[in-house]
Amino acid sequence: MGVVAIFGPTASGKSAVAIALAERIGGEIVSCDAMQLYRGLPILTNQPDAADLARAPHHLVGEWGTEHAGSVAEYAGLAHAAIDAIVARGRMPVVCGGSGLYLRAALAEMPLPPQVPEAERARFEELYDGQGPEAAHARLVAADPAAAVAVHPHDRRRVVRALELHAAGSSLAPDRDSLWADDARHPTTLIGLDVPAAAVAARIERRTRAMFAGGVVEEVRAARATGPFSLTAERIHGLQDVTDLLEGRIDRAEAERRLVVRTRRYAKRQRTWMRRLPGLRLVDADREPAAVAAEIEAAL
Repeated sequence: MGVVAIFGPTASGKSAVAIALAERIGGEIVSCDAMQLYRGLPILTNQPDAADLARAPHHLVGEWGTEHAGSVAEYAGLAHAAIDAIVARGRMPVVCGGSGLYLRAALAEMPLPPQVPEAERARFEELYDGQGPEAAHARLVAADPAAAVAVHPHDRRRVVRALELHAAGSSLAPDRDSLWADDARHPTTLIGLDVPAAAVAARIERRTRAMFAGGVVEEVRAARATGPFSLTAERIHGLQDVTDLLEGRIDRAEAERRLVVRTRRYAKRQRTWMRRLPGLRLVDADREPAAVAAEIEAAL
């Protein structure tokens, strides 16, 4: 029994297509969305609602509390166990999400970078904050040119991560991009959802407005009241924008605007990453999910 993986930029309709496909083939969905792993923020992280969950079994959605410091390594173990169990039941796993690293972790025995002590990370954070983005990035250029090419100087988290990995004898830049043909744990059909950038942008704006109308501010307020978030949970997309609104630093219009801009940039990075995937079958997804699912079923 093989695996089908559906990847695409945010707002490309991955979840709807995955559900429609799972219904057609008797599959079960395994999320590879890093944000959806956290419970308590279903609106912010676009988690499936009760109606979606009733249409197809879902795995690895709402797995961790926001206090949990999750990692790719931990996720990989959970994903491998879920996929293997689905295959053992004679059903097809439908791996779905827009987190490229988590997609790789779900499908392959991927070598993971070493864990870095907090003190080492703090050292590079102090370097970045004290010397400035350009100086920190210049240090990265000298230490690990391949990683520096992939990291913008103003992306503090990734510059720090690249520097700490170099110090640990590793690199943020993978040795190779190819893993699907030789290293996938099960025979895998990799599907990329192709939606014009303008259509994705329009969907992002509509979805953002719907999130705020649907109560995302109240959702974040309630989640914050439960206690401190882990460093990984703090990186949930859009969390900072809504938190800034709650704490009076910006108004709702600015929070919506920031989240739209942030999400568009994220979608652009996802499209870039998707183009690097070897063996990817692009499918026109600017149409009804049922039609997209029918084409994927035929490809299987």
